[in-house]
Amino acid sequence: QVQLVESGGGLVQAGGSLRLSCTASGHTFSRYTMGWFRRAPGEERDFVAAIEWGTRTYYSDSVRGRFTITSDNTNNTVYLQMRSLKPEDTALYYCGLTRAFLGVTTRTTYDYWGQGTQVTVSS
Repeated sequence: QVQLVESGGGLVQAGGSLRLSCTASGHTFSRYTMGWFRRAPGEERDFVAAIEWGTRTYYSDSVRGRFTITSDNTNNTVYLQMRSLKPEDTALYYCGLTRAFLGVTTRTTYDYWGQGTQVTVSS
């Protein structure tokens, strides 16, 4: 059974930084993509960033230049370093895993999800 566990969320002031982590377990996939999505209150779960097997990266326009996604394939962990945080970054952040390498910015492409970690940015 594939499990994804996120950590690192919290409360931070605008302009601050946070680093989210997500560790995957219970799978035997040799290659996969991991991504971060977020859902603000009353909104859909929107794409934030993704990384293909530790190589190619994707970012939404709203976070490009401020967020960095990296991975440690040995430990099946993906990180999201968030800098220059804004109040509009406040959301529940979810980690997802997919065996696909196409459509990785689309929520429905992902097969597995974590429970989410809350990020709150105060103004």
